[in-house]
Amino acid sequence: MADNTKTPLVWLITGTSSGFGSALVASVLARGDRVIATSRSLESIKHLETPDNADFVRARELDVTSGAAVITATIAEAAGIWGRLDVVVNNAGAGYGGLLEEAGSDLLRKQFDVNFFGVMDVVSGTLPHMRAQKAGTIVFMGSRSAWKPEIPGYGPYGSSKAAVHALADCLAAEVAPLNIRVLLVQPGSFRTAIARQPFHTANPIAEYDPFRNLALTRMTTLMGSERGDPAKAMEAVVDVVRGEGSASGKKWPGYLVLGVDAEADVRAKCKRAVDNLDEWSDVAKAMDLDVD
Repeated sequence: MADNTKTPLVWLITGTSSGFGSALVASVLARGDRVIATSRSLESIKHLETPDNADFVRARELDVTSGAAVITATIAEAAGIWGRLDVVVNNAGAGYGGLLEEAGSDLLRKQFDVNFFGVMDVVSGTLPHMRAQKAGTIVFMGSRSAWKPEIPGYGPYGSSKAAVHALADCLAAEVAPLNIRVLLVQPGSFRTAIARQPFHTANPIAEYDPFRNLALTRMTTLMGSERGDPAKAMEAVVDVVRGEGSASGKKWPGYLVLGVDAEADVRAKCKRAVDNLDEWSDVAKAMDLDVD
């Protein structure tokens, strides 16, 4: 339900044709905020904007791989619709499956072009507007795969999301003095239609046959069996940004881990890291120069 005591926020969201993006648009509108919904294909989202809701929704074509100049121009036009951009959500992404040696750096470049460099181009196009208005929130859609990338076939995707996590952390430190907030959302398995590309099988290496077959089976059976509800996840994101609902009375989190599986994986990785530090602490601390 909308909170009419608050000034409506203006959100720009990438990748709104399905999944998290579509659910987020619905949640934002239900709170009484305004949305500039974007997608690589305008045809897939043009139904969102109608004469009756033009005061609250605008649809724009935005391909995050179209290059910095095009993206910057698109965001500038979007910022002019209601005169500001309060929240920008980097949701657009894709998943490229493949074993690392078989796929090589070519597949990694394709994956990073969408999930990392495209995100950075959107951020670069956004920040001048938020700096000018001395306020704003930038949301990154990360992934539990950044915490658990050691699953055969998920290397390109997990690597790109790990890079997004580092990018979000660094940006948060750089823009905090400018009254700009950063939120890194880290979801586990949710029932969304991520833009998955065909699994890379063009360069099969016999030694990897068991891993490739396992990866193909996993990716085929996982789709449609995820336990996470995208609508609930995006409700939580809006709660945090607006400081209401589940976020009421809590400090700005910076990180938002969503899903039972994501929480378990983050805790497991942190425990392994601490256990490793404990075991190798004597080595870590023995690296100082010997001083006479």
